[in-house]
Amino acid sequence: MPSEPAPPSQPALTRQVGLGSAISLNMLNMVGIGPFITLPLVVAAMGGPQAFLGWIIGALIGICDGLVWAELGATMPEAGGSYAFLREIYGPQSGGRLASFLYVWQLCFSAPLSIASGCIGLAQYAAYLWPSLHQGPVATGLLSHIAGTKLVAAGTCVLMVILLYRNVRAITRMAWVLWAGMLLTIGIVIFAGLTHFNAHMAFSLPPGAFTLRPAFFEALGAATLITTYDYWGYYNVCFMGGEIKNPGRNIPRAVLISILVIAALYLLMSVSVLGVIPWQELATATSGNSRLAVVAVMLQRTLGTTAGRVLAGLVIWTAFSSVFALLLAFSRVPYVAALDGNFFRIFGRLHSKHNFPHLSLLALGAASTLFCFFDLGHVIAALVTIRIILQFVLQQVGVMVLRKREPNRPRPFRIWLYPLPPLFALTGFFFILFSRPDASRELSYGAVVAISGALIFFIRSRVRREWPFAPKIVQTP
Repeated sequence: MPSEPAPPSQPALTRQVGLGSAISLNMLNMVGIGPFITLPLVVAAMGGPQAFLGWIIGALIGICDGLVWAELGATMPEAGGSYAFLREIYGPQSGGRLASFLYVWQLCFSAPLSIASGCIGLAQYAAYLWPSLHQGPVATGLLSHIAGTKLVAAGTCVLMVILLYRNVRAITRMAWVLWAGMLLTIGIVIFAGLTHFNAHMAFSLPPGAFTLRPAFFEALGAATLITTYDYWGYYNVCFMGGEIKNPGRNIPRAVLISILVIAALYLLMSVSVLGVIPWQELATATSGNSRLAVVAVMLQRTLGTTAGRVLAGLVIWTAFSSVFALLLAFSRVPYVAALDGNFFRIFGRLHSKHNFPHLSLLALGAASTLFCFFDLGHVIAALVTIRIILQFVLQQVGVMVLRKREPNRPRPFRIWLYPLPPLFALTGFFFILFSRPDASRELSYGAVVAISGALIFFIRSRVRREWPFAPKIVQTP
């Protein structure tokens, strides 16, 4: 069970990350493997080039939600992001303890699964270059029954932990190199598409593409779920709030610049691919391994087989860059919760030489490695659902609660057009959750995580005689 707060004599995090590094880490987190394997899924969900609606609505939700992150991150620039926000908004000695504990609890599942999904996507692109990885086991002995792609994915997690096991200044230098590779990958796709662009093919809409019937909104909900997930990561900088220079200015800028740049790149990449590969073919590519290599197929058709293989290598680079940034950011959250006495004390320790939460990093890295051997499927969808409920929705409501309760609190950045952005983001998240046929199943999976976390919290609180079981203090006259 969680114990008392970590000793106060621990070394503290230092503000070493500037605006440029914050933007690069955010963008690495956002791109990942997602758009290179989900573009066919978005086209298939919408049934044509009108798939761009999914990217646009996803970007609008991201901007509105990003404004909430920007205000909260600038107002409370601490390591831990949502953990610190929820604790402060709902009361550090009352409901905020439950809300922040539940957030860390679900993160212990969703963060490793998110990292593992990126590593699995990387491994599947590796199998495009080396098909033998898909054909069966590549090892002997105890590992002889494990597919090669699983071993590549797990090995990627181990390599990430090794690279991240150093101080944050060295990591930000490494992030710049990875960021350059990510931009090069997207840039090549856009260049190849625009220089071989067929406008008729790109905008060949099927009959009734925009007919407003129930099936249209179900399709739009499914597409927006995918694109919203692809945009996620713009809040990465808030998890490192305690390490950002001039946070009141740099956190909002990093969040909003990242969203706008990535939204423009996603739209350009989507149009570029649709101008080379017919949408009908792209939609049918959503089953089987071909969907994992859609941009490599595009490069093969425009610049040749060698170019396709080179791009596959760059996609692997980009996927690695993203999971690198994810593990870096998420490893700070259990650290902050442990310092607060609201999670296992051991996670509150910093490396004695390099001042980073090394035990938190090792634990999340180990869990991510383990999840690489599982079929993520519906489980990831359920955990995305619970993250929306226990993180994003609570923050949209929370920023309005904080505005009402503390109107004069210093806010280096204030949400533009308040309260419209949080209200629009709430509407968008509920649309994503409930517009799809599988919503009830995914919500039930998420409920298991929420209920188990709540039970652990209340048992712990009763044992330690903390809120809501703390003894009442009777004041005498």
